[in-house]
Amino acid sequence: MKLCSIRLTESRNQCSLHNRKNRVLTPCRPLDLYYMQTHAEASIHTRVENCTWSIVTEHLHNHGYAILPRLLTTEECDLLKSLYNDSTHYRKTIVMERYRFGLGEYKYFNYPLPSILQTLRETIYPKLAPVANTWMKALNIDTTFPKTHAELLAQCHANEQTKATVLILTYGKGGFNTLHQDLYGDVYFPLQCVLFLTEPNEEYTGGEFVLTQQTPRTQSKAIVLQPKKGDVLVFTTNFRPIKGSKGYYRAAMKHGVSEIHSGERCTLGIIFHDATS
Repeated sequence: MKLCSIRLTESRNQCSLHNRKNRVLTPCRPLDLYYMQTHAEASIHTRVENCTWSIVTEHLHNHGYAILPRLLTTEECDLLKSLYNDSTHYRKTIVMERYRFGLGEYKYFNYPLPSILQTLRETIYPKLAPVANTWMKALNIDTTFPKTHAELLAQCHANEQTKATVLILTYGKGGFNTLHQDLYGDVYFPLQCVLFLTEPNEEYTGGEFVLTQQTPRTQSKAIVLQPKKGDVLVFTTNFRPIKGSKGYYRAAMKHGVSEIHSGERCTLGIIFHDATS
């Protein structure tokens, strides 16, 4: 088996049918919010389908991550960010310093998810399942992921993993997130997404997304990324295959966030498997 090697050369507008508009989202009445969510659900499905997934797939194979540029509009980012203070959406809040996870706060959404997040989960997963299955085959791991997200959740629920794992995170000045992996149970999907809801160097400084790759018998490699507002970063949850002289081997990967120097950084994580708690 050969995981091909090509360079990611798509323009930043490749994955979006809409240009970003620098408008401030005004407070929504309930009917307005419903309209925006249902309209976003339809348009996001189209935007996901129009991404050049062959390019995304190759970048995932070669690097363990890929960016879907401007998949979300500014209005959608601001809408999702505005949900942070509405406690009705969440099942659990984690103050990170309490558990030595870093400095900041995150909240796990409860089911049912807002429609825009449900649509992203359901439409992105089928594009990533073939990548995950290729990785399992390359590493001789006897696991095959289903074609649809509903089937993956059925596997989670059979293993008593029934809690939503989609989460929203905020960091102020001095905030950071230590290196970690998001597994949550024995059933886990090896790829996940982060939605960037704030603009670096405008709404905050610092706060780079950090990936580390541990190759056997060598020092760890750091990958530092700074996606823009509206970008979606797809990356490995646990490991990725790398070609060696005797076939493919497993390179463990973790992720975290560097210290925020000023402002507020807000992101939203889409993990495809469910949790036990």
